[in-house]
Amino acid sequence: MTDYHYREGLGTDATSPLFVVFHGTGGDENQFFDLASQVLPGARVVAPRGNVSEGGALRYFRRTAEGVYDMDDLRLRTGQMIDFVRARKAEGEADQVVGLGYSNGANILAAVQFAAPELFDATVLMHPLIPFTPPKLDLTGKRVLITAGQRDPICPPATTQALNDFYAANGADTSLFWHPGGHELRQEELLEVQLFLARGTLALG
Repeated sequence: MTDYHYREGLGTDATSPLFVVFHGTGGDENQFFDLASQVLPGARVVAPRGNVSEGGALRYFRRTAEGVYDMDDLRLRTGQMIDFVRARKAEGEADQVVGLGYSNGANILAAVQFAAPELFDATVLMHPLIPFTPPKLDLTGKRVLITAGQRDPICPPATTQALNDFYAANGADTSLFWHPGGHELRQEELLEVQLFLARGTLALG
């Protein structure tokens, strides 16, 4: 059973967007819970808690070293997260499902999208690291924003660019935003996230 925080948006109804946010390694379900309501006002927010501990730091799946995933565990956790998101979606009639993740949270979100591409309408992947080749997918109509640091020691820029190119080659409407720093989140990055999500909301209207 996945622990999570949940919040109804102000003035929402059953069709309001469902916004699922995933924390980074060492974070928890509180990391982006309040931010979610700021960048996508009115959404129903769900923030699942990673249930894998790495030296006390919460994660969504195991790894054997930096950038080296336990692929069997990743498959297991990805399936569990797909079931979790589908269950939350079934609780309403959301007109779109949006995902946002940072670092390890971005990685599990991308893995979910690779395995169940129909589940999310829009995704924000902040500083993702996908050190494997995803399967060919049909991502037509999906919107994806990837944000990254040009000097990120954890997520090599070439790997980030390759992920963006993968999404574009498989039909997604992609945006790639760089800041000049490393693995940290920056204010201009969060502003880009807000603008990306606002464009999607306006398109629905």
